[in-house]
Amino acid sequence: MIQITNTTLIVMRPTREFLEKSLKIKLLKIKKAFVDSKKNIHCENLIGETTLPLGVAGPLTIKNQKAKIKDYFIPLATTEGALVASVNRGCRAITDCGGATVFVEKIGATRGPVYLTENLEKGFFFVEWLKKNEIKLKKTAEKTSSHLKMLKFKAKVIGPYTFVRFYFDTSDAMGMNMVTIATDKINKLIENETKIKCLSLSGNFCIDKKPAWMNFIENRGFIGWGEVVICQKTIKEVLKTSAIRIFEVWLAKCMIGGALTGSLGFNSHFANIVAAFFASTGQDLAHTVEGSLGITVVRLLANGNLYFSVYLPSIMLGIVGGGTKLETKKEGLSIIGAKNSYELASVLTGAVLSGEISLLASLAQGSLAQAHAKLGR
Repeated sequence: MIQITNTTLIVMRPTREFLEKSLKIKLLKIKKAFVDSKKNIHCENLIGETTLPLGVAGPLTIKNQKAKIKDYFIPLATTEGALVASVNRGCRAITDCGGATVFVEKIGATRGPVYLTENLEKGFFFVEWLKKNEIKLKKTAEKTSSHLKMLKFKAKVIGPYTFVRFYFDTSDAMGMNMVTIATDKINKLIENETKIKCLSLSGNFCIDKKPAWMNFIENRGFIGWGEVVICQKTIKEVLKTSAIRIFEVWLAKCMIGGALTGSLGFNSHFANIVAAFFASTGQDLAHTVEGSLGITVVRLLANGNLYFSVYLPSIMLGIVGGGTKLETKKEGLSIIGAKNSYELASVLTGAVLSGEISLLASLAQGSLAQAHAKLGR
């Protein structure tokens, strides 16, 4: 709220009491929803909290790349009826067939500033300077946090601008605050030694919280791969449909429908599971955008079984920092029991696989509207 008194401009923080009085409303539930001390809440103009219903799916059996097999329960915060039930059915189908195999690779969080280099000659000079001074850049960045490592950078010269994408390992944090601070220090070094100024700390070359083919191809955060073979018995008894029907729906929906619309994701509903998973574990919800990218693959095997696989090219999450410090989110993470961010990304990948299997089966069966009428209204 802005109040003007004579020639003085005063910016006032709207409080809950102010809103109730000026809008003639009561915010009793928002007031009562406090579950954390203010030191853990990074939110300005705080008036209370809002909550989401929290469900759980599972158990889901996952085998990771180290051949370790473990069962997980998956917390999902959502207001969409049928979502938790659907993921739960997918978990059962996977677990009944021996579990999903999941692989995860860390690519690193990125920050992509843009520099005004004025012309091509100066732009390409700058790129060469970056290559020659990469160790110095790395040391400068890593002074900002003992948990951060600079991994690499990529640069593109476009007319008078040079875009640079820095990659960082941020340990078990999602790490965007860490990489922003580190990149800012790098920029100060660059300007001091080359007189080249950073035009914007983020030039969309990151590319952060936006759908983009760069994150699909170059990746960001973690990459997740998951696969499982669903046997005929489970398809019939748990998924209530046939292998050929699921395959036909996948081909028409995910592949042809995705191509027809220019979708940046050839999948059924990755974002549904990613958003609910993120909300329950304290992740930055805007990174659901990157989580919506990805490909689902279905193959009809000669023996009548179905092969399912998901590919998530850009998973941005962590088990420390940010919203993971909130008490309810700590409890959400404790349901999963992930010891590090690799494991958390593995569980998310398995959860997304579960959701894809169940939704494709529901569409094949023709039960989607019925399920939402029963559970979502």
